[in-house]
Amino acid sequence: MALENGIGAVLASPEDQYFPFSFRLGFDYTNNMAEYEVCAMGITMAIEHQVKWLKVFGNLALVIYQLRGEWETRKPKLILYHSHMTAMGEQFDEISFHYVPRDETQMADTLATLSSMLQAN
Repeated sequence: MALENGIGAVLASPEDQYFPFSFRLGFDYTNNMAEYEVCAMGITMAIEHQVKWLKVFGNLALVIYQLRGEWETRKPKLILYHSHMTAMGEQFDEISFHYVPRDETQMADTLATLSSMLQAN
């Protein structure tokens, strides 16, 4: 488990506007939990920006395929995240989840690192 590392997400508009977000998790968590937290953060930001159609891109296949309903969610902590994300998804006219390899998510990873560095001081 990790403790207090940064996570980051980027909300991107069809007009190529980018809204980066990052923060630190102040509790013990697994990598899968952190990925769900990132998704939840991005979805929350989309809701706050009144987005109605959302494409979520993530680099952890387990989380993306669970959110797409293609893989079963079995771990109790992840079931809670999955349920929360499903409920949040109902606020959109359309929401979809897409897996992208880690090397294509560098912007969000950089934000997470920056968040860790800034909040450590």
